[in-house]
Amino acid sequence: MRRIGSDADIKEGVAALVSACPHLARIHALAGDPPLRKRPKGFEGLARVIVGQQLSIASAGAIWDRVEARVKPFDATTLLAVPDRDLRKAGLSRGKIATLRELAKAIDRGALKLAALDRAPEEVIHAELTALKGIGPWTADIYIMFSLARADAWSPGDLALQHAVKDALLLAERPSLEQMNEVAEAWRPWRGVAARLLWSYYALRRKPAASPLAGGDRM
Repeated sequence: MRRIGSDADIKEGVAALVSACPHLARIHALAGDPPLRKRPKGFEGLARVIVGQQLSIASAGAIWDRVEARVKPFDATTLLAVPDRDLRKAGLSRGKIATLRELAKAIDRGALKLAALDRAPEEVIHAELTALKGIGPWTADIYIMFSLARADAWSPGDLALQHAVKDALLLAERPSLEQMNEVAEAWRPWRGVAARLLWSYYALRRKPAASPLAGGDRM
């Protein structure tokens, strides 16, 4: 399976997309090449997605820095030993703390082996992750896209991405999940690059910058 590991991969995907889709060619002319946005795999990478749900890039980054400073080393066992009050002081909501603890417990007892998901089919990854309370399809999609770096990953439930597709394709209404998936079929096998390009376009049109962190599973 193709992965996005460098700016060269982004450029290759962009070149394929703009030559095949006039809508993406138009927004690329406005927004330019999107950023790589690589994230670590495993517990740290998934925890970052959870922390960033429904937040701007700036807010998510500030809270993550405080959480990371309190949980050292950043692993499941250490997080379980940190009191809730410390995580609250770092800026985490009760819902996100509960989700992080559910994730940490699953990893700590061996019920969830994130390394085993590296090459698993997306439906398997979704099933494993969404079985945990507080983790929904959006979290799984973003983990697949940025931590596992799969080139054809897609996040149809992301609100910012839906608005970007609406604007880019000049649609009358924000597309449904089904419509998002239908539209993106034309962008295979580079849907992950198309998503990055659309997020960049959305950020350009709406300041301060929006991102996949602007969407998310409801906590």
